[in-house]
Amino acid sequence: MKKAIYPGTFDPITNGHIDVLKKAANVFDEVILAVADNTGKKTIFNLDERVRLCEEALKEFPGIKVMKFDGLVVDFAKEVGAVAMIRGLRAVSDFEYELSLALMNKKLNSEVHTVFFVPDNKYLYLSSTMIRQVVSLGGNIRDLIPECVEKALKIKIK
Repeated sequence: MKKAIYPGTFDPITNGHIDVLKKAANVFDEVILAVADNTGKKTIFNLDERVRLCEEALKEFPGIKVMKFDGLVVDFAKEVGAVAMIRGLRAVSDFEYELSLALMNKKLNSEVHTVFFVPDNKYLYLSSTMIRQVVSLGGNIRDLIPECVEKALKIKIK
């Protein structure tokens, strides 16, 4: 059984993340959305809120589990028995950063491979940061994030 993790902050989870997850679920037997606790990023939602929103957004996808983790992602991958780490690539600008991460993770644990997925064209420009900014300015992002995330963001940003 081939298991993969898709690590990230997911602050908040977007339809682009979900698109990548669905693609990964077609390749791997089990996919774990791994919500990172300590990433050095300032988040709008705390860890438990991010996990809850991810679980709610993914409830119709029974093959995808949501778990939180702290520490090195390669250690978490080993702990859960994952052979691969999923990463999404949106643009060429992502590639340099993602390649650096993949190489460092390979150095730390050569048994975990990084697999890149490209989201659907309609999500190529999408980022959690952009979503937070658009919502804070009153913009409509209804088709870019799950409904539960939209509601939570509007409450949080008020």
